[in-house]
Amino acid sequence: MIQNDQWVWVVVQDPGGNEQFLGQQDEARGISFIPVWLEKDAAQDGLKLLSRHQGGKYEVQAIQYETLAPKAAEEGFSLFVLDASGKVMEQIAP
Repeated sequence: MIQNDQWVWVVVQDPGGNEQFLGQQDEARGISFIPVWLEKDAAQDGLKLLSRHQGGKYEVQAIQYETLAPKAAEEGFSLFVLDASGKVMEQIAP
């Protein structure tokens, strides 16, 4: 579904500070993942559905898939491509 040179959208916590990708946990399956969207509007809608720390700062940002994938894998995170409603369209293992 995603090409290496494609731009995708992720949520960054603490933008401008100690930035990191907002990860999520599928506790039923024991999987840590980073939500990814193909469109900015879908990411902004999807952000509302994610678990976040109250009072934290979060921002939707674009990143090239070929930059994101190795960083996620290095930390043991899968990538879940989501639609605006939070439905998983694709799972990419680390």
